[in-house]
Amino acid sequence: MVTLNDLFQNAKTRLFEMGIENAHFETKELFCKAFGKEHMCFDMNAYADEKNRKTFESLLKRRVRGEPLQYILGEWEFYSLPIKVGEGVLIPRQDTETLVDTAIELYKDIGGITVLDLCSGSGCIGLAIEKNLDVKEIVLVENSKAAIEFLKKNVKLNNSKAEVVKGSVIDNAVIDRLPQADLIVSNPPYLSSSDMENLQREVEFEPKYALFGGEDGLDFYREMAGLYISKLNSGGRVIFEIGINQGAEVSKILTDAGYKNVSIIKDLCGADRVVTGEVYDGV
Repeated sequence: MVTLNDLFQNAKTRLFEMGIENAHFETKELFCKAFGKEHMCFDMNAYADEKNRKTFESLLKRRVRGEPLQYILGEWEFYSLPIKVGEGVLIPRQDTETLVDTAIELYKDIGGITVLDLCSGSGCIGLAIEKNLDVKEIVLVENSKAAIEFLKKNVKLNNSKAEVVKGSVIDNAVIDRLPQADLIVSNPPYLSSSDMENLQREVEFEPKYALFGGEDGLDFYREMAGLYISKLNSGGRVIFEIGINQGAEVSKILTDAGYKNVSIIKDLCGADRVVTGEVYDGV
């Protein structure tokens, strides 16, 4: 027999020894998942139930193998919204909140907007924007069958009115089905070939299609900039998340495609994280 405290401390030590800085937090999350509680409301001197102990150790083994904590938990918070995640869909990250912050700041005084969320994945960006702005219509576009399943769950979970469209964002047939928009947002694949060769252990579990953006990581920006400029209403904007050191290149792509007032927004760490451009009179 082992006490809950011993079980917890031993697990925390294992995670710490494998280099996980937030070992205490991750152990707590796995512990609550295994024992069916949202908070650590336990008598830690009590003995662990055998069934729950085995469940906990199974979850811990998955984490020790490198599987992301978010996949193991099955749900992660993004912009105060619950987002279902798992194998086959990109995990929402705090960096991406910069994109949502930018959209809210630019559109907070504008009512009844139409939004397109391209390469939507879990839907976290579009759903967060819908919850925080006056959105008349929102369409989430995703090509992956696995990601679509999570996307639909998240639309339902968050009581969204979003329409889900399955298809490639660079397919003209898909683009033709989409409404004219006031705002287009996207976190497209933007890792380069060299980035893909140096992925962190946890990131290797995430779908490569959602990460790899071509040799230099810029393929999707090049395609989408030209394809979507005509889908924006006059005064509309595109807001892209970008990788570190891609600000200048993506800005040039948008400028060359005809967007105006192109600007780069930094994240909380001071790194270039978002590029936005505006359209006037459909050009």
